[in-house]
Amino acid sequence: MHSLLRRGYTDLGDLAPAAAAASGDGAMYVNDPVHGYIGLSADMLQFIDTPQFQRLRHLKQLGTAYFVFPGASHNRFEHSVGTAYLANKVVEGLAQRQPELGISERDIRCVTLAGLCHDLGHGPFSHVFDNQFIPCARPGASWSHEEGSEMMLRYAIDENNIDIDEADVRFIRQLIQGSTAPVDGERMFLFDIVANKRNGVDVDKFDYIQRDCYNVGVRCSHDFSRLMLNSRVIGGEICYSHKEAFNLTEMFHSRYSLHKRVYNHHAAKAIEFMIVDALLAADAALGISQAIADPARYQTLTDEVVRDIERSTEPALADARAIISRLRTRDIYKFVDEYILPPGIAPFADTAISAAEIVGHRADNDDFGERDVLVDVCRIHYGMKQDNPVDHVRFYSKFSAAEKFPIASELISLCVPDKYEEHILRIFTRTPDKRCQIQRAARRLLAKFNGDVVTQTPGSTPPAITPHRGLTIPGPGAAASAKRRRLHFSA
Repeated sequence: MHSLLRRGYTDLGDLAPAAAAASGDGAMYVNDPVHGYIGLSADMLQFIDTPQFQRLRHLKQLGTAYFVFPGASHNRFEHSVGTAYLANKVVEGLAQRQPELGISERDIRCVTLAGLCHDLGHGPFSHVFDNQFIPCARPGASWSHEEGSEMMLRYAIDENNIDIDEADVRFIRQLIQGSTAPVDGERMFLFDIVANKRNGVDVDKFDYIQRDCYNVGVRCSHDFSRLMLNSRVIGGEICYSHKEAFNLTEMFHSRYSLHKRVYNHHAAKAIEFMIVDALLAADAALGISQAIADPARYQTLTDEVVRDIERSTEPALADARAIISRLRTRDIYKFVDEYILPPGIAPFADTAISAAEIVGHRADNDDFGERDVLVDVCRIHYGMKQDNPVDHVRFYSKFSAAEKFPIASELISLCVPDKYEEHILRIFTRTPDKRCQIQRAARRLLAKFNGDVVTQTPGSTPPAITPHRGLTIPGPGAAASAKRRRLHFSA
C-alpha cells in the first residue's frame, strides 16, 4: 500500500469504492482530471516506476506560461499518461472495428508505450530548452526533444533492466519520431496515432489541447471522442467520417488559438527570455547544455534548475541569480511592440529588423543599446505552416467505408480562413524604463523599412507593416501624469 501511495496511485477502498482497483495482472488505475480513471498496465508501470519517467513530474507542460496562468501547473507526467491512454484507445478501437487489419497485441503494446514515452526527452521549461536555450548555448548542435526521448527511453530500459525485445524498442522509437516513409515490417497507419507527420491528427494533440484548455480555463469546442469513434483505416492511413470535417477544423483552430492566447502570451515570452538568459549565465558553471549528450546528467535536469541556481552562493552564478531575483519580484522584461507581418514581408523583415538596426534609429537623446533590445519573430499556424492541415486528412462516407477522399475547405464551411499561418514580429526590452525610447526607434526603423520595400518593388503597392495604435506607449510626461492621478485617487 505505501509504495502505491508514493507512486501517486490508489488501491481499492483507499478513497472510495470506485476510486481505483488492482487487477490480477498487476495493472493499476489512476484518476485523471481530463480522462477519468485510466488503467495502467504492467508494461506501462515498468516505465512509469523509473527515475527517468518520474522526472516528468518536475517539467511544467506549458513552461513559462505558468507564471502568467496560475492554473497551468500541470506537468509532462500527466500529459504522457493521458497520451498513452488515448493511444491505447485508438489502436484497440481500430482492432475491434476492423479485425481484418491484423493488429496484434505487440502493436497495441508498442503504440501505447510510444504514447507514454514520447516526451521523456523534454528539458527544463519544455520547448524553451530545445527551441531557445540550446540554439544559443550550442549553436549548430542538432537536438530536439524527440531525440532526447529516444536517448532517455534507451537509458530507462538499460538502467532499470526492463524486459522488452530490441525489435519492440526500435519500433517504439520510430513511432515517437513519426514517419510517412515505409518502415520495413510495420503497418504504416500505426504511425498516424502518436506523432502523425501526415496531417497532425494524433493523440498527443488530442491530450494536450484538452488538458491545456482545462488548466488555463479556455473552452474546448471540439470532441475528440467522436474523432476516435469515427476513424478507420483505408489504404494504409487513418481516415475519418466525412461528418467530422468541421470537428477537425475546430481542433486545428483550437491549436492556433492556444498558441496565440497562451503559449505565446507576451508576458510568458518575456519570462522565456529571462529564463534563457539565466540558464546561459549559469551554463559555464553548471554545464547545463552539455547534459543533452549524457542521459545520467539529463535525468537530473528539470525546471528545478532555477531553484538550484537561486539557492547557490557560488560567485559564478551571481548574474543568473540576479535575473531570477527579478523574476521573483515581477521585475520582468517588458513587451515593447508587436506587428503582424503581411504575407511576403516576413523574409525581408527577419534580416532587416534586428536589435542592431533598432539601435541605429535612436534619437540623439536616447541611451539604450543592443543589450536592452530583444527581437522575436513568432510563427503561429494551424500545424502545417501555410497549409490547411484538413486538406491532408482523408475521409470516408457512410455509403462507402472502403473509399477515402479529401474534402475541400469550401465544402466544410465558407467561414474557414484562407490563410493558415502568421508571422508576428515582437520587440521586448530587458530594461523596462527604456520601453518608450525603443518603441519610437523601432517605429522609425519600420517606416524606413516600408519605404525600402516600395523602392525595391516598383510598379506595385506592397503591403506595409502597420503599427498598432492600441500598443502605442504614451510619452514620459503622459505616463508620469497618469501615475500621479492613480496615486492621488488611491490616496
